[in-house]
Amino acid sequence: MPDLEFDIVDAAPVQYAQAPMLALRLTLSTVQPRQQIQSVILQYQVWIEPAGRQYDEQEQSLLLDIFGKPERWNRTVRSLLWTRNTILVPPFSDHRTVDLDVPCTYDLNVAVAKYFYALKDGTVPLRLMFSGTVFYVPEDSEDGNIQVGQIPLEQEAAYRFPVGIWQEMMERYYPNCHWLCLPRDVFDRFYRFKMQHALTTWEQVVEQLMPANAQEEKL
Repeated sequence: MPDLEFDIVDAAPVQYAQAPMLALRLTLSTVQPRQQIQSVILQYQVWIEPAGRQYDEQEQSLLLDIFGKPERWNRTVRSLLWTRNTILVPPFSDHRTVDLDVPCTYDLNVAVAKYFYALKDGTVPLRLMFSGTVFYVPEDSEDGNIQVGQIPLEQEAAYRFPVGIWQEMMERYYPNCHWLCLPRDVFDRFYRFKMQHALTTWEQVVEQLMPANAQEEKL
């Protein structure tokens, strides 16, 4: 079984995707030089490690819905699963770079979206866990027969993901706005309120119910 090394070298939005999507650029390398890999069925999980960075007071207040009050964070801050997926890696010798797709959402009912919404800048610590199947030709093979091996479960990679990439991507898909999902009965009440008050936009509905000059309750 060939030894493989995993390294995340970059991250960028996927161009022309129908919905927000990131690509984490992964380089797979063989420890043994000139080791011929026929293909890899690679399963990956992407985890956010919130305890790996600092948060200012504003960020702490926006993270209240996920982790609770800061004085409890030593018990409540846990890893967040971002996504899990599978990719087929083509044949390579020595190394191969592939893109790992990471679907994104602006739905603030989802913990990952809430987490990124709370952050102003800096980086987010990511931990990627790998498993899967490797099809390879042994170096000492005389007949070129392909053998099969399993990727050890302890294979991981770390990456500091820039918050600015997430912000720029969401601004591209949702310029100067935020996405809000409401239960049907709540939306019906909003809609009736909009018609009854002859309001033309949803911004006017929200302003009527929550004026901008209303005093906010301090968390």
